[in-house]
Order: sequence, then structure tokens, then C-alpha cells
Amino acid sequence: MATTLAQIGQYLDNRGGGYDLQEANSQIITGYEAQNVERFLIVIQLQEEGEYLSVFVPELLQVKDHVYKGVVFQTMLAIAWSVKFLRWEYDPSDGEIRASIGFALEDAALTERQFNRVLDALIHLVDEVAMPRLQAVLATGNDPGVPEMAQDIAAALAQLLPDGSLEALQQAIASHLQSRSEGE
Repeated sequence: MATTLAQIGQYLDNRGGGYDLQEANSQIITGYEAQNVERFLIVIQLQEEGEYLSVFVPELLQVKDHVYKGVVFQTMLAIAWSVKFLRWEYDPSDGEIRASIGFALEDAALTERQFNRVLDALIHLVDEVAMPRLQAVLATGNDPGVPEMAQDIAAALAQLLPDGSLEALQQAIASHLQSRSEGE
């Protein structure tokens, strides 16, 4: 019981969105208004005779020779670590980065609820979670998500350490950083 492009087209019709059906490529292309992505195209592609669904945002970024490419990759991995679904793809021939969600349907039909969850998750994760962070990395070389990670670590340590220990640790780190900067 494979999923069809017609079925996915019906799901998009129910959402009220326009799309371009490309049967020869087994895909549908749609787009969305976004705050942080200039041209937010989404490709919905069926593979393996409708038994595998891939939903991706092509040409999200181009970083082939970008000075902060390594930090971008590190940030993408950190984002993938902290969220469900999202996968990153990189084409080394031209530097294209895509965000995608894909999963095997095998002998099950894709439900409208599953489709909407995947599409909504991709839109939210790319536009609201990933792109502001990746744009900051491209501009500065620094991942603004690192302080969030530090806060998560501090919260975990606060649960593990005896009362007052976290404050002592913070003071020791501050002292270490100050002495390190004075030595430069």
C-alpha cells in the first residue's frame, strides 16, 4: 500500500497551499512564507515506488568556500543533536546545504496527520530554530546556541552537585578565564 503524489497533493490542498506536481521526478514542489529563509522551497519526493518519503529544503545555504564552513557544520550537528527529525545534507561539489526529513513508509500509507507533522516540523525547525543560528554563524563565526548549551549543562550540574557547588564552579571558571585573558 504505497503512498502516491495524488494523495500528498490532496493533503496540500487541504492545507490550502499551492504546489507544482512533477510526476516525472516523483515530486511536488511547494513554498512557504518565512521570516529567516529568503526563498523557502520545499520538495516532497516519493522514492522506492512510494515506500520512502523525503521532504527537503533545497539550496538552503551555500558554503563551499565560506570561511566559517567548519563552524556551520558544527552548528548543524549540534542542532541535529537537539531536535527530532531534522537531517542535514551537504553537496561538496557546489557547497549546497539542505535540511531534510525522510522516513520509510514500507507497506503503510502516509496519513494526513503524519504528513502535516513532518511538513510543520520542517518549516518550524528550519525557519525558527536553525536559520537564525546558522545566519549568525555565517556572519560572525560564533554559534549563538552555545550559551544555551552552557545553560543546559549548568542546569544538569545543579541537579548533580551539592548545594552551593555550582556557584563555586562558576567563580572558578570566571577566575580561570580572567587569568587566561590577562596572560594573552
